[in-house]
Amino acid sequence: MSSQLTAKIIAATGLIASWLCTLTVCPLCLVGSARAGDSEGSSWNFVVAGDSRNCGNVVMPSIAAGVHAHDATFYWHLGDLRAIFDFDDDFRQLHPKAHISDYLTGAWIDFQRNQIEPFADTPFFLGIGNHETLPPKSRGDFVIAFADWLDAPIIHDQRLKDDLHDHAVRTYFHWLWDRIDLVSLDNSTPDQFDDDQLKWLGRVLDRDRADAGIRAVVVGMHAALPNSIAGKHSMTDFPTQRESGQSVYGDLLRLHKPVYILASHSHFVMSGIYNTKYWRDNGGVLPGWIVGTAGAIRYKLPPGSHQATFARTDVYGYLLATVTPRGVNDKDPIHFEFVEVGENAVPNDIVQTYGSAFVDQCYRANSENVAGG
Repeated sequence: MSSQLTAKIIAATGLIASWLCTLTVCPLCLVGSARAGDSEGSSWNFVVAGDSRNCGNVVMPSIAAGVHAHDATFYWHLGDLRAIFDFDDDFRQLHPKAHISDYLTGAWIDFQRNQIEPFADTPFFLGIGNHETLPPKSRGDFVIAFADWLDAPIIHDQRLKDDLHDHAVRTYFHWLWDRIDLVSLDNSTPDQFDDDQLKWLGRVLDRDRADAGIRAVVVGMHAALPNSIAGKHSMTDFPTQRESGQSVYGDLLRLHKPVYILASHSHFVMSGIYNTKYWRDNGGVLPGWIVGTAGAIRYKLPPGSHQATFARTDVYGYLLATVTPRGVNDKDPIHFEFVEVGENAVPNDIVQTYGSAFVDQCYRANSENVAGG
C-alpha cells in the first residue's frame, strides 16, 4: 500500500470518528480527549456512585446534572446497571407490554441511552456488579456490550504502558488522572478476586509504590472489602472473596501512600466503613465509602451503622471527590462528600417521559423501609 493511500485512509478515519462524535455519545472520543494531565495548581472534581437499577433512569440524569454543575472531570459507576432477574420499574413504566425476552435484549441498551447519554461529553468509567453476571447475562456478555467503555483510549493506553503485549479487554482496569491512580476492580462473582486479578493488582500497586509522582490511589469496586461495618452483603459473604479481599486490604495498607476505597452493592451511603475492631486489630483503618445510591431500592442500614462516620438511607445521590493541588494537603489529597439528589432535581424532560406519579414513586416507595417497597 502506498504512503499516500495510507495517509488518506488515516485522515478519513479521523473524519469519520469526529463525525460520529457530533451525532451521539462516543466513549472513544470522549475519554480520549479527557483532561488527564496536570491540574496546574488548581483543585478538580470527580463523581462516583453505583447501583442504578430499578429507578436509575430517573435518578442518573439528575446525577449527570450534578456532574455538569460541579464541572466534574469524570463519572465512575460502581456496577449494577439493570436488575436482569426481573423488569426494572423504569423500563416497565415505558414498556408495559414488553416480554421478558424484550427486556433482556434491551436492558443494557436502555442503560446506555438513559443513564450514560445524559452525561454527554463527561467521560464515563464503568465497573461491573453482580447483576451484570446474573443468567442469562455473563461477564463475557458485559465485556462485549460495553467494550467501548472498558477499552476507552485512556484505559487502553494505560494497559499497554503497563505491558506492551497486553491486548485483553477486562472488567478490571486502571487509569491515571493528574497523578492519581484510579483502580476499578471486579468482585461481581464469588470466585473473585481470582489469582489473575490479584497478580495484576499487585503489579499496579508495586508501580505506584515505586513512583514518587503518584499522589494517591483510589480503588473502586462493587462489593465492599470484608470485615467492614456493612457486614453482610459484602466480600465477607463468600470464602474466596473474604480471603482475597483481606489480602487486597493488606496490600493497600502496605502501599504507604494515601488510599481511598469505594464500593456500592449496599443501597445506602456510609463512610468510615473500615473502622471496625477487625481492621483496628489487623493493620489499621483505611478510608472507605459505600455509595449505592443511584436508583436501586434503598436498604435498611445494617447493625453497627452507628459506628460509621456518616450513614444514611432512603436517599439518592453521589460522592463528590475534590482533589487538592499538589503541596496543599499531600497526606490526604482527596476530600469526599455525599451530595443528595432530591426529587426536585429530576430534569423536566424525565418527569414528562415517566410521569410525575412514577417519579414520586421512585422517591417515596423504592425502599425496604416503606411497606410494599
